[in-house]
Amino acid sequence: MRIAVAQLEATRDPQDNLAAVAPLVAGAAADGAELVVLPEYVMSYEPRPTAEVLAAVAEPLDGPFVTGLARLAERHGTAVVAGVVEAGRLGELPANTLVCLGADGRLLGAYRKAHLYDAFGDRESERLRRVAPEAVVVPLGGLHLGLMTCYDLRFPEMARFLLDAGADVLVVPAAWVAGPGKADHWDTLLRARAIESTAYVLGAGLVGPRCTGRSVVVGPAGEVVARLGTQAGFAVADVEADEVARVRADNPSLANRRFEVRPR
Repeated sequence: MRIAVAQLEATRDPQDNLAAVAPLVAGAAADGAELVVLPEYVMSYEPRPTAEVLAAVAEPLDGPFVTGLARLAERHGTAVVAGVVEAGRLGELPANTLVCLGADGRLLGAYRKAHLYDAFGDRESERLRRVAPEAVVVPLGGLHLGLMTCYDLRFPEMARFLLDAGADVLVVPAAWVAGPGKADHWDTLLRARAIESTAYVLGAGLVGPRCTGRSVVVGPAGEVVARLGTQAGFAVADVEADEVARVRADNPSLANRRFEVRPR
């Protein structure tokens, strides 16, 4: 399956961001992509927003932003994964949610971020709802996409959790905050998750003054298959179930494991 990782600079306004996403999805689809992975917070982004700001932009999964993404997916015949701010019930904080939409626009799965970004001086848990970890794995094109978000990447057990649920591709939308050493962390962790998981890893990051970009496709042996820099755009790569099987036959580290992962 040909996939694309895409990156852009998102604003607070969901409709502006939807307009910015449209040419990326169209261009990737024209290049043969059957899946386009967009970043975390692509619906609405502001550095360290208040709970009130996030609640004001949050939408349900049948709201205008996801509906607009679904139309793009259907128009261009490609699946789309994207990070949105999902409205909660009355009195509830919103959730940091990934949606996976099929090429027909249908919602195939939704993953709510398990590890909120309470690190490097930020407190994402003060403005977003904490949810129980869930292994969301979406079958697509003969592959199995395990969904995880940004800070989840720092927890190898999250990848193992998805692998045990059948994932052979880890999809990691992010708004990876820039700072000393952070780009190196992003690159190293993406490759580490691929190597230890013998799985493809698709990292798609926001760009801009506060975010690192550097979206990448990593193969199941840890090799970089496609990479972007710090500007808006997309990169395509062919992701093959046979390659996962070959690498896992050569290096059966998953079969040789002596531990299992359970949420607490």
